[in-house]
Amino acid sequence: MRRTTLAAVAALSTLAVGCSSVPAEPEPTTSGAEASPASPSAPGATGSTGSAEEPVDPDTPLSWGPTVGELEDAEALVAGWSSEQLAGQVLVGRYAGTDPAVPAELVRDLHLAGVCVTADNVVDEQQVLATTAAVEGAVAESGRDFPAVIGVDEEGGSVAHLRGVATDFPAFAAAGEAIADSGRRGRVAVKGAALATGLELRLLGFTWVYAPVADVTIGAADVTIGSRAPSDDPALAGAAVKQAVAGYNRAGIVSTTKHFPGHGGATADSHTTLPVLTETLAELEDRDLAPFATAVEAGAPSVMIGHLDVEAIAPGVPSSLAPETYAYLREELGFEGVAITDSLGMGAVAGTPALAVKALQAGADLLLMPADTRRAHQTITRALDDGSLDRARVEEAAARVVALQRWQARIAQDRPVDDSVVEKAEAASAALREAAYGY
Repeated sequence: MRRTTLAAVAALSTLAVGCSSVPAEPEPTTSGAEASPASPSAPGATGSTGSAEEPVDPDTPLSWGPTVGELEDAEALVAGWSSEQLAGQVLVGRYAGTDPAVPAELVRDLHLAGVCVTADNVVDEQQVLATTAAVEGAVAESGRDFPAVIGVDEEGGSVAHLRGVATDFPAFAAAGEAIADSGRRGRVAVKGAALATGLELRLLGFTWVYAPVADVTIGAADVTIGSRAPSDDPALAGAAVKQAVAGYNRAGIVSTTKHFPGHGGATADSHTTLPVLTETLAELEDRDLAPFATAVEAGAPSVMIGHLDVEAIAPGVPSSLAPETYAYLREELGFEGVAITDSLGMGAVAGTPALAVKALQAGADLLLMPADTRRAHQTITRALDDGSLDRARVEEAAARVVALQRWQARIAQDRPVDDSVVEKAEAASAALREAAYGY
């Protein structure tokens, strides 16, 4: 698989990533790779003897969930796809309105990986079920034997796009409070909340959740994240994210740790402008980057890249469009899963020419909610056809997405859901509140 070089980042600092600020826990990680702590990073890894290259069992889990065989099969599949199919499989579309036929048509026409459902697309439970079923049907009609990417921002607290449909959970700040105040009981409550959320979302037809938030808030000056962050303490934030990732993985839903390399220290809102982070790389490693390192160690399948001008990594360039950002995530933190952008319709990157192409060239695997999904698909397709966008780069991205969706289908099949998950979600929400706040 292609790797981006880290020369630009390595020249900035020789310090190790600040993982030491996050206390180690004896609990096993619950992820798609939970049975294989020494999973190979790619097919063809050298066997334990080290004397010769030995074949790898295709059932060996990779660090981010899928097996070696699932990734190999995905690579073989996308190698035979047209430019239009490849362009679609790296896009999660946005759509307007509440008619389930609209997102289904968009997925069908553009071969999209899937769509993001927002509060503006939601009426009630039956309408949500009809929407997710229609999108899954559109993917199946195209001959794809893996689920659609159907994602939603359901963090708890103020960011819950299924309010009135799914169970209300407290803001993720409760996760840090629960661990700080209740120790092991708090960690169990955080994991249980993520597990219950994931199962309930699956009952509604979702395959992705855009959570947990791994940002470390700086308090009142943090105008965007606030209580969405688990803590202002990097160690507590990392501990909370670790439990959440484990819970989501166990639920068989794809979680998305966000907003790398950390939005909690930004004093501007990337929905409207490009925030600037002026901290040194060492300072970022001590605070903002530490919870993401923990998430990767915990088996995070997907990481969302925020739109931030991080001067210590790629000055003057939105992090979602900077190769150095993806290089740091992969080479320094060891992340091998799906790197998804934050919404490409946000003000921080609005107006950037060939935005979707630039994000893929930088290292993104999945592009979330372009301002105009059809135009983004057209732009990527043309760039593939004229050679200005490397086909191998897009095949790499699409294969990761396909492999992850096959992982999601496999885990979900092993862990079926029924209406009892709603009652369990209500109990899990209450347990988290009690562990965090005592009521």
